[in-house]
Amino acid sequence: MAKLYFRYGSVGSAKTLNLLAVAHNYRQQEKRILLIKPALDTRFGKNNIKSRAGLEQEADILIDENTDLLAGNFTGIDCILVDEAQFLPAKVIDQLRAITFEKNIPAICYGLRTDFRTHLFDGSRRLMEVADSIEEVKSTCHFCNKKSIMNLKHVDGRATRSGPSVDLGAEEKYFPSCFPCYTNQVEESEQIALASSCS
Repeated sequence: MAKLYFRYGSVGSAKTLNLLAVAHNYRQQEKRILLIKPALDTRFGKNNIKSRAGLEQEADILIDENTDLLAGNFTGIDCILVDEAQFLPAKVIDQLRAITFEKNIPAICYGLRTDFRTHLFDGSRRLMEVADSIEEVKSTCHFCNKKSIMNLKHVDGRATRSGPSVDLGAEEKYFPSCFPCYTNQVEESEQIALASSCS
């Protein structure tokens, strides 16, 4: 039976670059892939899957709350690759799970594990629950040389834990961070905000 994979990492860990490299390898072997991304991710264009290194490809399917992958035709498909999987509804993760054993097609999902408030995204939670293989795509903290595990959000140059869980952005807004640096940055920003409100 084919497997469902979840490859997660913090922001800036080259997840999308990894996905595009895997896509290239399949195509070099003249195998057919299906590229999927959430419809809400329009940072680089509606259909584009783009890495920070500049490589990009067009998605075959855009996912929203009403998507039913099980109604699709997967004849001849050798692998499904999913970008920004954290934004997928849990029911779509279950559909990918079903495709792996009903159609015997592997599905490799790339995404963040948690949001900038340290909470699991719905798609990531479901992947952690049902994936056959869970792999970390490692990177280093923006502020030190430790391994990054957090996604630190900045607004107006200051770290913050406020705002909606889904708040699209790239390196201008989010930084990979280890837990100590994440905590220090947030506490420092909160102290500055408190001092400003008291003055």
